[in-house]
Amino acid sequence: MSRVSLEGQVAVVTGAARGVGELLARKLSARGAKVALVGLEPDELKRVAARLHTEAESWYADVTDHEAMARVAVEVKERFGKVDLVVANAGVASGGPFVDSDPAAWRRVIEVNLIGGAVTARAFLPVLMESRGYFLQIASLAAITPAPMMTAYCASKSGVEAFAHSLRAEVGYKGVRVGVGYLSWTDTDMVRGADQDEVMRELRSRLPWPSNRTYPLGPAVDRIVAGIERRSSHVYAQWWLRGMQSVRGYLPGVIAGVGQREMRRFEPRLSSVGRGLVGAGGAADEAAHPSTSPHP
Repeated sequence: MSRVSLEGQVAVVTGAARGVGELLARKLSARGAKVALVGLEPDELKRVAARLHTEAESWYADVTDHEAMARVAVEVKERFGKVDLVVANAGVASGGPFVDSDPAAWRRVIEVNLIGGAVTARAFLPVLMESRGYFLQIASLAAITPAPMMTAYCASKSGVEAFAHSLRAEVGYKGVRVGVGYLSWTDTDMVRGADQDEVMRELRSRLPWPSNRTYPLGPAVDRIVAGIERRSSHVYAQWWLRGMQSVRGYLPGVIAGVGQREMRRFEPRLSSVGRGLVGAGGAADEAAHPSTSPHP
């Protein structure tokens, strides 16, 4: 599909205070888009907005709060006159054995990643229908490849992938295109936070190439921007992820076998794995929602 110019378009990016969201906002702005940044870190959001090349404004909102996001959608349209594209990027993660996981933190991963994506879509679909715009749901390699010690994250990303595919069939005839973005381990605060746990870091290092690498943020976001310009149904932040689609049916069985072996190897050390949300973004979410902080 030919590329759509982003000049003068209005883009909404959730989880825009750092990582993928921040750099995506910067690159969209550099291509001429006006940007609405949404997240839970008002000071960081204002800092990002102040550095953009085009008109930009930030909104403090929890993506799981329908009333707040509906208000943001109204205010963004009032501020910019329209909305052309929305990137549901906000996400959190936790790691560790499910049986020992903190129930509140586990639930929060599902709420932010899955319900937050749906709430974002519900809030902005009316204005996207007006502009015949584009909704991009950020998923993950975790939607394609299940992994032990990541039950909440894998469940949430599989969920948003299915949600986006279903939504595409519903709204396509109204002119709204829907895409799913896939990223492997990318150099963000979330991944660096997960790597602070020795067991999680070592377990990841034992994954087969190329899924055991951490990939630079810049090229990954460049690929996402290119996907947005093409209004792509599938956007792959690393080149090899596209090939994973053709073998994904075999992966659960393979990973179940290999995973059992690896979990047996790591079992004596599993009690040391952290139980809360990881990274600076996770810390910000826990600060906004103290009930999700790990319980003793």
